[in-house]
Formats: sequence, C-alpha cells, structure tokens
Amino acid sequence: MLGRNNSPLRLLPWKTRIAVTVFSTIRGSAFRNDGTVNRSLLTSINITTKVPSEAIDGLKISDVTVDPKRNLWFRIYTPTNTTTGPLPVFVYFHGGGFAYLSPDTKHFDTLCRRLCRENSAVVVSVNYRYSPEFKYPCQYEDGFDVLKFIDKKQFKGFPDNADLSRCFIAGDSAGGNLSHHLAVRVAKSDELKEVGVIGLIGIQPFFGGQERTESEIKLRNGPLLSLDHTDWFWKAFLPQGSNRDHLACNVFGPDCSQDISKLEKFPPTLVVVGKWDLLQDWQRRYYQGLKRFGKEAYIVEFENAFHGFYSLTEFPETPMFFEEVKNFVQNQLAKVSS
Repeated sequence: MLGRNNSPLRLLPWKTRIAVTVFSTIRGSAFRNDGTVNRSLLTSINITTKVPSEAIDGLKISDVTVDPKRNLWFRIYTPTNTTTGPLPVFVYFHGGGFAYLSPDTKHFDTLCRRLCRENSAVVVSVNYRYSPEFKYPCQYEDGFDVLKFIDKKQFKGFPDNADLSRCFIAGDSAGGNLSHHLAVRVAKSDELKEVGVIGLIGIQPFFGGQERTESEIKLRNGPLLSLDHTDWFWKAFLPQGSNRDHLACNVFGPDCSQDISKLEKFPPTLVVVGKWDLLQDWQRRYYQGLKRFGKEAYIVEFENAFHGFYSLTEFPETPMFFEEVKNFVQNQLAKVSS
C-alpha cells in the first residue's frame, strides 16, 4: 500500500515521494467515471523536455513527424561520441495506459537518453494516439506505420550508421503491450525490407484478463498504479463490448487465437517484473506463454520495484534494470554477429 512503512517508496528521497503522491492523486482525478479524460489536468502534470538546439552529453536529439493528422511523431536519439561501426536501433514505446504521456515527457526523455548512451544505440521514441478518443487497434497501427517509415530511411536526421537489421522493439507498461503485438505483426509481415527485429524488451508490460490474480488483489492500491486505474485503461482502450480476455489484453488467455509457435521471426524476449507491481502475475504468465510456444524468453525480477520504477533515477534498482537491459542487448547482438 502506498502509505505503509514497508512500501518501496521509502527508498526514495522525501521530495520524490511527495511528487509521486501528488502526481498519482491528480492523475486519478483526470480519468472520469464516465470513461472520458480531463486532458487539461493531465497536461498540467506532464512535465516535458524540449529538443536541445545542439548535441548535448554525447547525444544528438531531434523530433521527426510521420503524420501530423494523427500527431504521429518520434524523438530520435543518436550517440555522437562513438567510434564503433553500425549502431543498433531501439524503437521505444512509452507507457501511460494507452491514454497519456509522450516521448517528450521528462521521465521518458531521460530514460531514452540513457538507453542511447549505455547501449551505443540509436533510439526512436514513438508518440502514438491516445484512448479513449482512439481505441484499439489505433496504437498498434501507429507503431507499425513508424516502423514502415524508418524502414525507408527517407527523412532528414536519420543517422547513416544506424543498422536497422539489428533492431530492438522495447516499451514499458502499455508500451510493452504494444511492443509484443508489434513484434507479432512484424514476424508475420514481409512489408519491411530493412528493419530486422532481433530482440523484444517488455518492461513491466501491461497485460491482464477477466480473472483477478493474487497480485492484483494484494497490490490493488500499489504505488503509482491501482487496480481501478488498470480497469479504466482497459475499458478506454478495448473495442466497445469487449472484456479483458480480449487478445490485446490477455494474449495467451481463453480467447487466444495467437499461436506464435510457427512465427520463426518472433524475437528473443526479455520480460522485466517488479514484485510491488500489481501486474506481475500477468507478466509472469506472458513469459510462461512465450516459453510454452517455444520462444526464447528471459525474465528478470526486482525485489523492491513498483510499476514505473525505471523512470525514477533515484530508485536503487534503476541502475540494475539498465544493466540487465544492456546484458540482454549485448547477448543478442553477439548472436547475430557470430
């Protein structure tokens, strides 16, 4: 529970704890009971960062528009101080229950800068449409359209040394859900000529189902994410009349028509789990489902991690998270290079 002395929030500086509490309270007020959103209220708590006018801390950063009508764009990060050869590419999808936040949100901007530096990789951080204004499958379509866009390399600012044949799809929370479904589509498709996905990184991916799991009951009012919020997000995102056993939510559930066993191009997957995250049972089931279908999958669990811990640089387990991602990336790169 958020206010208990044993909450992992106790590991954060008191100013950060207060900020987290205020953020969570205001955000909860923005999601109305009638299924609509107070966008102005969400904007007030979304602290954003602008693109620097020149390279900073060894990074070149720019924003690229894909489709202005959909507000479909991405922020691209390129390391400037690397002397290595072709650079791998991360395509990153931010969290926010499919309903809010963006690549220029300060926490995601900081996260992607660190992914770029620590992995010597080009990072493409994608903005996609929000629910409930735009429901499933709009966000998945946006993600695939960005992949098709970068596949052509026909836009200003794409680095010459970016190697799209060594691409990682990654995302946290809702972005982790989006990353899985996008990886499935890529594995089935022959539309991409340059992009080759060699790894999938699901950071506390947002999955669920009609069943209430033990972790959902135990941590229903957990730090940064509550069961009421997850229910609201699914209702806002899923098609009218659907329940949480829809394929988008419960990927290996009772309504599953997604047999990925024959998808040879489905990539090796890293699943990141926090033991204070109410979604942890669903994340473990996701990992187990990948293994059941014969896919290469790895799981790493953090003892004190709550949902979204990786966005807080002060949290003790955040550096450990980045190290696990780096190890996974290096292992996959070594495989394709051998």
